[in-house]
Amino acid sequence: MNTDTAFTEIRARALLAAAGHPAAAAGARLLSLGENAVFAHDGIVSKVGRDPSLLERAERELRIAAWLEECGVPAVRAAEPEALVSDGHPVTLWHRLPEPVRPATPADLGTLLRVVHDLPAPAFRLPHRDLLGGVERWLRLAGDAVDPRDADYLRERRDGFAAAAAALTPRLSPGPIHGDALPRNVHVGPDGPVLLDLETFSGDLREHDLVVMALSLDRYGLDPDAYHAFVHAYGWDVREWDGCAVLRGARETASCAWVAQNAPGNPAALAEFRRRVASLREGDAGVRWYPF
Repeated sequence: MNTDTAFTEIRARALLAAAGHPAAAAGARLLSLGENAVFAHDGIVSKVGRDPSLLERAERELRIAAWLEECGVPAVRAAEPEALVSDGHPVTLWHRLPEPVRPATPADLGTLLRVVHDLPAPAFRLPHRDLLGGVERWLRLAGDAVDPRDADYLRERRDGFAAAAAALTPRLSPGPIHGDALPRNVHVGPDGPVLLDLETFSGDLREHDLVVMALSLDRYGLDPDAYHAFVHAYGWDVREWDGCAVLRGARETASCAWVAQNAPGNPAALAEFRRRVASLREGDAGVRWYPF
């Protein structure tokens, strides 16, 4: 197993081919390259995990997809029930959704979250939302592309917000959550909105899902009207909760560290990482961040 090879599109295609899909790997279209390399081919979407440590999460995502199907929740469906393993990296296969009829909106997301948050816990155990658990791995993947002082600063923030989050008293009853609740994780097809990217599904504070959009309003330039449409669709504004700032700070820390893994060999990612770290160090909540 080689865990030191840089995770590039070429590397991901090779892993997909080694998993038993050489024809697909050769002709597949790359949709995204982040935590996973996501390819589309022959009515199938393949997700190749960036790191071997993501295998357990990939297997859990498949189980969650099957559970959501049983519950009738509109979500992406797996094409194969088990994960493949290629040089240690997880490879999962999914049914490709029809072309979208329009972009997903925050209101679409709010409606789907209301459905998810009304679900009882499944028969199997959902993990807690380990929002900050990836920070060390992302910084490790960044290597010496980022300033060690910035990496240490993020580790210190991680530890502080992890302790503060553990002490929060929620306003809503804890239960199943999506874990990365953004409109980009919703697909609006002919039959309506469908939930995507189930790998961060957890059993935890419902507020985790709602803080994401509050941060989008503050950091990523979300239109206030769109945020209010999200709140209306869901039925409650998380900013009314006194724990909102803690979860917001934890997500900022994670989002900053997440960009770091893309910094090696990618000047745009490095520049965005530096922008984010600087705004956190200066305590400037008004600095605009850009999706990456």
